[in-house]
Amino acid sequence: MAGHSHFKNIKRKKEAEDKKRAKTFSKLSRLIIGTVREKGKDPQANPDLRTLIEKAKETDMPLKNIEKAIERGAGEGEQGKLTPFIFEAYGPEELALIIEGQTDNRNRDLDKIKEVLKRHEGKLAKPGSVTWLFEKKGIIEIEIKNKNISEEEILQIIEEGAEDIKEKEGSILAYTNPNNIKEMKKSLEKRGFTINSANPGWKPRAPIKTKKNYKELVDDLLEMESIEEVYTNA
Repeated sequence: MAGHSHFKNIKRKKEAEDKKRAKTFSKLSRLIIGTVREKGKDPQANPDLRTLIEKAKETDMPLKNIEKAIERGAGEGEQGKLTPFIFEAYGPEELALIIEGQTDNRNRDLDKIKEVLKRHEGKLAKPGSVTWLFEKKGIIEIEIKNKNISEEEILQIIEEGAEDIKEKEGSILAYTNPNNIKEMKKSLEKRGFTINSANPGWKPRAPIKTKKNYKELVDDLLEMESIEEVYTNA
């Protein structure tokens, strides 16, 4: 029995590590897709892409995954032409979600999204019924060095145009005017900050508190290759 218990513990540990790796790979893929779409697929002409490829290799991300993300960002590869989508949804406890991505088969991905939502007590919402709970902002994800950020660094981010700041695992999100994204990103990089991403996005107007763990729902959605971002009002 003891041996069986030890096996189960090892199995659970491996499953947790595999899920963590998959989450890391998904995040890197989305960042690669974004920078290729914005600045092109040539690493020599796109330093952000070059940095992301190096990061991906450091995490042992398979080369085929990196190449697929680059192709996806450039609109190439087996998947054919990709079209953007935005879906609105509700989760448990009045959780509101905006799901964005690109797909070569809208109906297929819509069915998958419905399946994930149903598994987590959620459902699709009618267009416009969720977006009014959010406002369009520029969102800049800044990497936190040494797992900590000083008051001086926060002041610098505010000076460069941050209207609000939110902590995230391993980084912080700085919200700004959508028209200020590129200029603010450039200024922060000059100050020595490492920028993971800088894109238009959605910020909740009135965040809510939830008792249930909504992160598992978001993680399951982000595991889908076609989904690039999930915004919630939690």
